Amino acid sequence: MIERYTLPEMGRVWSDAHKYELWCQVEVLVVEAHAEAGTIPPEVVEPVRKAPPPTPDAVHAIEAVTQHDVIAFLSAWADNTEPREAARYVHFGMTSSDLLDTALALQLVEATDILLEKADALVATLRDHALAHQATLRVGRTHGIHGEPDVWGHRVADFAFAMARSRDRLRRAREAVGVMAISGAVGTYSNIDPAIELHVARKLGLKAADVSTQVVLRDGISEWTSSLAIMATVCEAVALEVRHGQRTEVRELWEPFGKGQKGSSAMPHKKNPIISERLAGMARIVRAQVVPVLEGIPLWHERDISHSSTERIALPDASIALDYMLNLTNRLMSGLVVDEARMRENLESTGGLIYTSTVLLELVEAGMSRDDEAYPLVQKAAMQTWETGTPFRETLRVHAAEAGLTLDEKRLDEVCRPERFVERLGPMFDRLTALR
Repeated sequence: MIERYTLPEMGRVWSDAHKYELWCQVEVLVVEAHAEAGTIPPEVVEPVRKAPPPTPDAVHAIEAVTQHDVIAFLSAWADNTEPREAARYVHFGMTSSDLLDTALALQLVEATDILLEKADALVATLRDHALAHQATLRVGRTHGIHGEPDVWGHRVADFAFAMARSRDRLRRAREAVGVMAISGAVGTYSNIDPAIELHVARKLGLKAADVSTQVVLRDGISEWTSSLAIMATVCEAVALEVRHGQRTEVRELWEPFGKGQKGSSAMPHKKNPIISERLAGMARIVRAQVVPVLEGIPLWHERDISHSSTERIALPDASIALDYMLNLTNRLMSGLVVDEARMRENLESTGGLIYTSTVLLELVEAGMSRDDEAYPLVQKAAMQTWETGTPFRETLRVHAAEAGLTLDEKRLDEVCRPERFVERLGPMFDRLTALR
């Protein structure tokens, strides 16, 4: 991921320097376990433990010759070990994937914890915003067309619960990726005792794989990547709502617009929804990693490395991008400007057409058949309002009179109050209040 979209904490998780720190951590634990078991001389433990991790430059210089990253790492780390001969017991009985998959599990857990913290913050922001607008009337839309009265808090509550579900889904996926293996060349423990694997897993807070070949099967990592993609897409759903709300014809919502900010190089009046549009673009990057990672599940026999190059790009990019998105979505919702007056203006802009559903039911209750009488009458009145701009109550009176029906105006006044449409949302907002 390019620097523009990389936040420091997540960027460090995926840095080469940190990766080599984790590799050292894993190898030290294996050496310690071997020494405790009497497999290797105990005096080599302290020199290995004290050896500083190799620099990325040192590893890359050796890898340019060996064309093998783990061998390059082990050689560069051995150069830092005093005495160097102690390093001969490093990686004892292991294969490269034992180190790679175990350290990758640590990186994935670290990345997940960063994402979960930001997801918690975003859930709280969405919840609080929705609660603050539980009485902010607006028109509810379906297919982009005005439907019935609603409140803005209802829409945002939907996003809050979706983000909470996404967070909980990621928590479960954290367990799926917190899996390691130190089982040797093809996973048969031919040169390493399974007790070593269990010791390392316990020390690292990971779970030893139920079974592994040379690699841990990639279904867990695929689950994790899919969880990230869903969460990113929920962020995009929030952004899409803001983009629609900021259109000139709607003008109900405004992204935060800072002092000195410019919207267009050519048109000074412009205030564009650039945060929301950026979120839409970033979501595509996260979703794009799902299929390549899934394709790492089927490998040739006990292992090939077709998954390796994919994961070096996909896993950092997905988590770095989502980390950025969560931060940006929180900023968007924390600073979102809600134009309540404009929402009310839009609510009333169709001359009462938003009340056709309740008028239909009133006519049915008055004794008219729904499909043959009530629906055609209301629809004709509504179409006349669409075409002429005449208020719906006026066109309704005309068509009702033609049908020999006298309207109960006081009853219509009652059922055509916008507040009436949202009276039953109380329990939903109670659930939202309890959301954590």
